[in-house]
Amino acid sequence: MNNYYKKYIERTFYLAKKGQGKVSPNPLVGCVIVNKEKIIGEGYHEQYGNDHAEINAIKATKNNELIKNSSVFINLEPCAHHGKTPPCVKELIKLQPKEIIISNMDPNPKVNGKGIEILKNQGIKVVCDVLKNRGEKLNKRFFTFIRKKRPYIILKWAETINGMIANKKNESKWISNKLSRQIVHKWRSYEDAILVGASTVEHDNPRLTVRNWKGQNPIRIVIDPKKRLSNKKNIFDKSAQTINLFEMNQNNVKEVMGSLKKKNILSVIVEGGAYTLNNFIANKCWDELRIFQSNKIFRKGIEAPKIDKKNLDYVNVLDNKLFIKYNEED
Repeated sequence: MNNYYKKYIERTFYLAKKGQGKVSPNPLVGCVIVNKEKIIGEGYHEQYGNDHAEINAIKATKNNELIKNSSVFINLEPCAHHGKTPPCVKELIKLQPKEIIISNMDPNPKVNGKGIEILKNQGIKVVCDVLKNRGEKLNKRFFTFIRKKRPYIILKWAETINGMIANKKNESKWISNKLSRQIVHKWRSYEDAILVGASTVEHDNPRLTVRNWKGQNPIRIVIDPKKRLSNKKNIFDKSAQTINLFEMNQNNVKEVMGSLKKKNILSVIVEGGAYTLNNFIANKCWDELRIFQSNKIFRKGIEAPKIDKKNLDYVNVLDNKLFIKYNEED
């Protein structure tokens, strides 16, 4: 594949990531305009409801007449429909770039090849599928949301080296270290929602907010089918929106997660407890596991979900190990 194309598509990935935690339920998109191997304009989708990456890149170009002889790189097919903003293909057609290079076709039925077709019909060369797999990984939340009609689901927990998620008093706090907890707050700022079961709220009384990182608090979701939680718990304060899933049980996990699509919740990070995590695993309703393992030992307590870590890669976070696994099942 043309290394010239790869080079600037890589740049669109870098720019697109700047929109993490700010553009949902839209995808992460970056755009780079190149003339004679020099970047003359670039931008990314910065905030949901605001201009898309292509428009920001065009605005950043000092001389728009140069775009006619330029290459435009975008990690996702430009939109061809009216949403919060006008279709980007119309603005690109006005400027008549010599070619447009794209990493991924947009799976949204409102687009899904229509933008590419319109551009080609206007005589503009379009190159597709440059670093396609990396582009899909970048927008894994958006692609899952469209294709599976549910949020991208991340299961996260911390466990002791002997596989315990809480001690015999059902206390799970401080298995991980300070840096690990800060990383979790960073993760929360990137996801639309965070989910826990009623038992976790009863025993830990968590806030489930982004306190140790700069970013937006996720929507808090609690599974409470027996309606036993007091409204005095921290999760019901006014620091973030909270949704009660009174109807969710071990038999309808997929159905209830599908219902979150109607609320435009693109991703959910599930933080416990063990019963809730095991329900998601048993129903094969997850996309990614993130597991912190500390050197601590609880002689008795609540066991963590059983996941074979022998073939999993990990990184060290001070005295913790962080394991990450992606669900490759459809």
